[in-house]
Amino acid sequence: MRIIRAKAEHIPMINRLLYQVLSVHHEGRPDLFKANCKKYTDAELKALLRDETRPVFIGLDDAGNLLGYVFCILKIYHNDNIQTERKTLYIDDLCVETLVRGKHIGTELYQYILDYARSIGCYNVTLNVWTCNPAAEAFYQAMGMKPYKTGLETIL
Repeated sequence: MRIIRAKAEHIPMINRLLYQVLSVHHEGRPDLFKANCKKYTDAELKALLRDETRPVFIGLDDAGNLLGYVFCILKIYHNDNIQTERKTLYIDDLCVETLVRGKHIGTELYQYILDYARSIGCYNVTLNVWTCNPAAEAFYQAMGMKPYKTGLETIL
């Protein structure tokens, strides 16, 4: 697999996976997530792909087919009232194409992100995972990630 920075020309392929991700979330929490939609419009994706603080990496096979992606957000804590000075790379979204899951594509993408974060001087890599997605939670734990905060809710 070849991992590269995503470009506008990759948007149609990325969209296919964005729909897959939202489908998983809708199935797990239809009270929160709509059906048959995606997180970003094409215009939002184009702007996001130009933003240096929001890198998007894609994994391609030899034929140029999209195997997976990782959306990231670089967070810099500087002169914060309560938090220490640091750079954090937040994984906003990681998705592997349904047809190739179980072939360690996610592991390769995750390892790539760790190397990228180290190369730009990050202290840590963080993410949120919905409890309605136990497969993702198990994957991140297998990668060595540990909880560092918990979100709770009361449905009214």
